[in-house]
Amino acid sequence: MTLITKDLAPRIGTQVMTDAQTLVSGKVSAEIRTLLHQRGVVLFRDIHLTDEQQVEFARTLGEIDQGIYKVTFDRKENPQHAGILNPTHSWHIDRVDCDVPTLGSILSPRVLSPIGGQTEFASTYAAYEDLPQDEREFLDTLRIIHTIEASFREVQNPTEEEIEFWRRFQPKAQPMVWRHRSGRKSLAIGISACKVVGMDDEAGAALLDRLMKWSTQPQYVYRHEWRMGDMLMWDNTGTMHRVLSFDHSCGRRLHRTTLKGVESLSLA
Repeated sequence: MTLITKDLAPRIGTQVMTDAQTLVSGKVSAEIRTLLHQRGVVLFRDIHLTDEQQVEFARTLGEIDQGIYKVTFDRKENPQHAGILNPTHSWHIDRVDCDVPTLGSILSPRVLSPIGGQTEFASTYAAYEDLPQDEREFLDTLRIIHTIEASFREVQNPTEEEIEFWRRFQPKAQPMVWRHRSGRKSLAIGISACKVVGMDDEAGAALLDRLMKWSTQPQYVYRHEWRMGDMLMWDNTGTMHRVLSFDHSCGRRLHRTTLKGVESLSLA
């Protein structure tokens, strides 16, 4: 089946025009997986999937790691994790501290913020591919340290208990460049990256900062303005994301389904 599509930004993001029945049936899942890898973000407008339909659709794409998770600062809706979502305001890749990070996630809004709350996505595939060849070759040799504590570095005035909890998670050394089975490569960076192995702290921080600025230039970024009825998915293996500021008391809530990872950063 040929998909009807429209690109959302030059280097990232494509909207697919279809209906809920087609998505849930799995008839176009192979094409959507291909498009997801090529474009990083796939959007469906006015699709209005229920939680059950969203999970059913996700299962046509691969094994799910998590069914419905409520992304919200509302402690009534998310009593366990509402207080630890602040890093979502910074550019990050989900679970890059794991051997096999998640493949991607699907989001549908249930409550929207009246002001702010847009979600931005940055293609680290395209950012890597546009670097000069000699720099790509250099970055291919590097490893970086990711920590949970670094993910919370922008949290204001953390408590001693919070810091102690973050430090329970062991640092994870990962390649700076993710080598994918497809042959493509992407930068595996984000707020959790805190040190470049073999570099002094100042030089490593400068390199990471420069790569973050490079990777989040306008040509690599898609900013999504949420509407009720949307469903959006992104390739977590080659796309950073973040949510823009909003009033955390407004009840903003999106329902997320996560696809289980299929390849490690050390592949190939």
